[in-house]
Amino acid sequence: MSSPGRYHLLLAAGGRPVQHGWWGSGETARAKFRRWVGEYGSMPGARLTLTDEVTGDVLATWSNQQ
Repeated sequence: MSSPGRYHLLLAAGGRPVQHGWWGSGETARAKFRRWVGEYGSMPGARLTLTDEVTGDVLATWSNQQ
């Protein structure tokens, strides 16, 4: 069984996971992050987190909460 990918993107709303994806390429994952902000950013309580699952580093976050 292969790994789902190094980079994990999570969309949560109201503290609950809504959608997620895994990519092996950091460039692709960052492009998806920007796309998801545009697509889902108006969802109430939306929060996006992009994580490097190998290092554990959070690479990007976005939230529409004040």
